[in-house]
Amino acid sequence: MKTLNVDLGARSYPITIGPGMLDDADMLREAIGGNSAVIVSNETVAPLYLKRVEAHLKGLRHEAVVLPDGEAYKTLTILDPIFNALLKGHYDRNTTLIALGGGVVGDITGFAAATYQRGVNFLQIPTTLLAQVDSSVGGKTGVNHPLGKNMIGAFHQPKAVIVDTETLNTLPDRELSAGLAEVIKYGLINDAPFFDWLEHHIDDLLARDPDAVTYAIERSCANKAQIVAADERETGTRALLNLGHTFGHAIETGMGYGQWLHGEAVGCGMHMAAAMSVAQGWLENGELTRIDRLLARAKLPVTPPLELDAPRFRELMSVDKKVLDGHLRLVLLHGIGRAVVTSEFDPAALDFVLTRPDAA
Repeated sequence: MKTLNVDLGARSYPITIGPGMLDDADMLREAIGGNSAVIVSNETVAPLYLKRVEAHLKGLRHEAVVLPDGEAYKTLTILDPIFNALLKGHYDRNTTLIALGGGVVGDITGFAAATYQRGVNFLQIPTTLLAQVDSSVGGKTGVNHPLGKNMIGAFHQPKAVIVDTETLNTLPDRELSAGLAEVIKYGLINDAPFFDWLEHHIDDLLARDPDAVTYAIERSCANKAQIVAADERETGTRALLNLGHTFGHAIETGMGYGQWLHGEAVGCGMHMAAAMSVAQGWLENGELTRIDRLLARAKLPVTPPLELDAPRFRELMSVDKKVLDGHLRLVLLHGIGRAVVTSEFDPAALDFVLTRPDAA
């Protein structure tokens, strides 16, 4: 078992990583704190793990809300079943919401917790690699809108993140690869030695080697915890965590939520950001080759959908949380492990990437 801490003063919380965490009743009860809880899960995860979590809640007033599965359901209306259960059950401000599932469940549950009675506690139990290394940590919560991904939400930190690495044993291969996109991201933005490690161990991760998986989750969470502690509300360096996301969110929105998995879109977006960095003269061609090779080995796409032409990409990218005063800001690379957030880029470099989707 590994334990990390997200240092946010009074809002600090632990991330606990290891096999069998779902069976640690004491840890779960301590994280809940109060005497009532509502578990939020989905139709895929609930049959696998809901009863194991509920078994630890005996003596507490509790119930479960099971949502449909998929990014397409990450909307404002999906909050209604959660709020209905909370209000009909007369759950008060001492109630804890428990997110049991992947990133979609975590984002929805966190947003419900941020807004129910103006804020109640919530607990993250992520069951996908993407959620375990990224979305469960940092307090970003929210839902999608047809015009933009994650544009409606709130910052609301969990009380704890409990990562049971054994839940990855039931994760489909495609979802595992999608999670690896966020793992690779940490190596690219500020941890070049981790990128080197990934080049040597990506096959172990695809094979779900327990030691490799645990190390990758721990290293990823440590990187994110450090960045979040320095910039909780993304006014500066936290935006580095969005490498590939501006391009990726445009793909997700443009293609229809759920057609591309979030990690697939981010993986492609990281290629586009890297290719643009080469066009800027900031990144060496050899580094782009290394990046693309690792993405391909992780079974992630590096070519954006042909259905999205340059004007459509620009339209979608204009609805992005990093746009300030009408200026698009992008996360680009000055080298592997050296990312920057900038609006000072050559428009021709962006044109090149958007009009040449196979640019390398």
